[in-house]
Amino acid sequence: MSQQYPLKEVKGDAVCFVPGSPLFSVLMEPASFCYPRLTFLRSPYGQFGASAGSSQDLAQWPQRLVTQRWTGPVDESPPAAMSRNGYFFEESGYLKCDTDDGCEAKEETGGEELFDAVNSSIVSGDSIRFFVNVNLEVPPNATAENESAGCVLLHTSRKYLKLKNFEEEVRAHRDLDGFLARASIILDETATSLDDVLREMLKHFAEDPENMEPSCNFEKIMSTLFTDSGTPREGNVHLLSDTIQGVTATVTGVQYQQSWLCIICTIKSLQRRHVCISRLERPQNWGENSCEVRFVILVLAPPKMKSTKTATEVGRTFATMFSDITFRQKLLETKTEEEFKEALVHQRHLLTVVNQRPSAMSDGHKSHSPKPLKLHEFLNVGKGISDDIARRFPVYALDFTDGVIGNNKAIGKYITTMIFLYFACLLPSIAFGSLNDENTRGAIDVQKTIVGQCIGGLLYALFSGQPLVVLLTTAPLALYINVIRGICDDYNLDFSAFYAWIGLWNSFFLVMYSLFNFSLLMKLFKRSTEEIIALFISITFVLDAFKGIIKVFKKYYYHGRTGDSYLEKARTDAIPSLGINTTFLMNSSVSRSMSLENQTGTHDVHYGRETAVLSLMLMLGTLWLGHTLYQFKKSPYLHARVREILSDCALPISVLTFSVVGSYIFKEIEMSKFNYNPSESLFVLAPVQSLSIGSVMSAMGLGFLLSMLFFIEQNIVASLTNAPENRLVKGTAYHWDLLLVALINTGLSVFGLPWIHAAFPHSPMHVRALAYVEERVENGHIYETIVSVKETRLTSLVANFLVGLSLLLLPFPLQWIPKPVLYGLFLYIALTSIDGNQLFERVALLLKEQTAYPPTHYIRRVPQRKIHYFTGLQVLQLLILCGFGMSPLPYMKMIFPLIMIGMIPIRYNLLPRIIEAKYLDAMDAEH
Repeated sequence: MSQQYPLKEVKGDAVCFVPGSPLFSVLMEPASFCYPRLTFLRSPYGQFGASAGSSQDLAQWPQRLVTQRWTGPVDESPPAAMSRNGYFFEESGYLKCDTDDGCEAKEETGGEELFDAVNSSIVSGDSIRFFVNVNLEVPPNATAENESAGCVLLHTSRKYLKLKNFEEEVRAHRDLDGFLARASIILDETATSLDDVLREMLKHFAEDPENMEPSCNFEKIMSTLFTDSGTPREGNVHLLSDTIQGVTATVTGVQYQQSWLCIICTIKSLQRRHVCISRLERPQNWGENSCEVRFVILVLAPPKMKSTKTATEVGRTFATMFSDITFRQKLLETKTEEEFKEALVHQRHLLTVVNQRPSAMSDGHKSHSPKPLKLHEFLNVGKGISDDIARRFPVYALDFTDGVIGNNKAIGKYITTMIFLYFACLLPSIAFGSLNDENTRGAIDVQKTIVGQCIGGLLYALFSGQPLVVLLTTAPLALYINVIRGICDDYNLDFSAFYAWIGLWNSFFLVMYSLFNFSLLMKLFKRSTEEIIALFISITFVLDAFKGIIKVFKKYYYHGRTGDSYLEKARTDAIPSLGINTTFLMNSSVSRSMSLENQTGTHDVHYGRETAVLSLMLMLGTLWLGHTLYQFKKSPYLHARVREILSDCALPISVLTFSVVGSYIFKEIEMSKFNYNPSESLFVLAPVQSLSIGSVMSAMGLGFLLSMLFFIEQNIVASLTNAPENRLVKGTAYHWDLLLVALINTGLSVFGLPWIHAAFPHSPMHVRALAYVEERVENGHIYETIVSVKETRLTSLVANFLVGLSLLLLPFPLQWIPKPVLYGLFLYIALTSIDGNQLFERVALLLKEQTAYPPTHYIRRVPQRKIHYFTGLQVLQLLILCGFGMSPLPYMKMIFPLIMIGMIPIRYNLLPRIIEAKYLDAMDAEH
């Protein structure tokens, strides 16, 4: 049993050893009565360290001395303020002292001030403790109570916050303006404990008529600020829940700015945000990292707030201001609230001026502010092509070996991407080939479209500088071909010759564009302009799908007046001239359907309506299954690799599934299928010499307009493919690829094959299929980001080679793919292409509540009204583009590439007159 001492009072110098000292113990000077032996140490076991006084725990700590004066009875119980925060002073002898810096600052203070600073609500396992080893006998009941108190778990999470950019983030100024309008400032607060300071701040809220919250319980708010809110009695660990402090990284660790503390809290009962700043009369020691607090910022906010208006964001605004030591010193010198406000306004001005210099590349956002183009850049003939070759040729071999040889193999991803790309190239070729077959009356059919796709795709995959770009014949090209057929009919011209001359002129202009570095003009196309054009292409896919299904309904649903002749004509027109086997199948299908009609007695009207309804179901089913599988990788079902494979193969799975449904399960119902006319010879030279000089010159005008379309589409699709968020590393080749496209289309024009150029959204989808993607969370919003992409030529090569082999599958089984399934494919492509389109996301903001706004860079940097203005102006440009590109007048469709080019002066000259240039640049920035 420990010896008991007749203690009355302890007087003397207590020596405090800070972490790093060897084993120590300090014996007080002997007097007329026995003094206890005092040992001072930092517990390595956290808040309630065991064996705190053992020599093993202290042997490795370096020595540092801090002297404190302590006067008072030893057997006296600590003040009530000291008995909180989980400390058991009477039983275990733990006291809370300053941290290293705090202890030095308190050398000259008296003993009573020490106890004033003990009441800490901000503690950690590294805090300094006094262990008073008085060797007194502890009462048994106290020991039992101590052991039965139990242990609780405390979860601590820390994260870095960026300093607020007052020059770019609009909420920084608005947060301060809102505070100044309803300023809640307490100067020279005399309370010493953190609890009392916070109560005074909440009391200030309650007494302010402008900050009244009718349904708010400030006592409940007070308890919510701490970790013991709602915990059982044994979990009464009284610590602040959520704080922001300034830190500085050093070689030895992290140094905290200990003179200010920002406390943030989310309260459900609040109706709006509240901020209160309290300046303390004297520095207060509230535990480690808060040893000399002079300023307390309290931020309260309701939970349902816009991502830029949360308590954390408001706290970040004021924390950024208080992180400046000069500003804090100036606030200490202020005498009145008005001077305090003036200091805040002045600090805002200083932060705005300081941030103006590096703002162009701040926050990781790359600004679209290119250097002005000069004339000599265009006169340096062939320089762009040579630079592209010099940049891409050294990594040419890697385009074949990456992912196949070495450690980071991706053969499985290559296989799934090849399958996806095969269907993504083949099915549009069939769809647009069928459309061209109808428009040109068989001059350009499905077979020629597949051959042109195979040849052009293989050449581009082998020799291009950007092999992830996918070449296809597209809807705008089908519109051009239709217009050319109409001109030939009007002026009695040979279609194949006129088509060839237009293609040759188009290639000539493209060669000139590439030689004179015209692709440099793409620097003038801002991100917003590119997204308008991308969304226009997506809309064309949707309209093509709906036009097709409307034709099906007109043909099969509303045909009751035409009787049997109409149905018979529909059957004979569906698959003409298929040969012996096809004729047999055709006759058996007709006889089977006629027998079905005779049995049911409903004749052809009921039969046609079944076809229309089934067509609609096939189209929507293809869209639903494709999009569901595309999003399946985000679901928790199956293994991650299986989910990824299903997502990559979403397109072929959906097409094959509903092709079987339409052609086999419901084989009794007649379905609309694409036309197939076997060509006698695929490679016949066009009679280019048969046209007159006048016709050749008129073809030059049409070729120039076509070259505008090629130039814009090729470069914009290449730009979207090489977007910074795709993280491609092997470089670009705009000029060389434009020249290669010109040479490919020269051969296609001469042989009467359909033209091809870079296709959207197939090219970005190709990148996505080869990408490794991660999901990340920012302020509660989940978004996907690309980590890396396998840049290879193999996927395009194999896919286009398989497209060529598909000629062996004509007419069957490819003709078993119903047209409605192709329409569903168009809808799937359109829906997946808008993923990540910023214009579409901003249009969707109009339908969302503010709390659901994502924390994107433009939400932070641009006022909400300006965002909606800009979105409205973009939608207006999109409507104008759609008006020309989808006009029923054929010649209006020819000039819509000029409308695309006309968007450049609109963006540079008109929009800055409506919206400030800095906001336009922010919304055009690359996130």
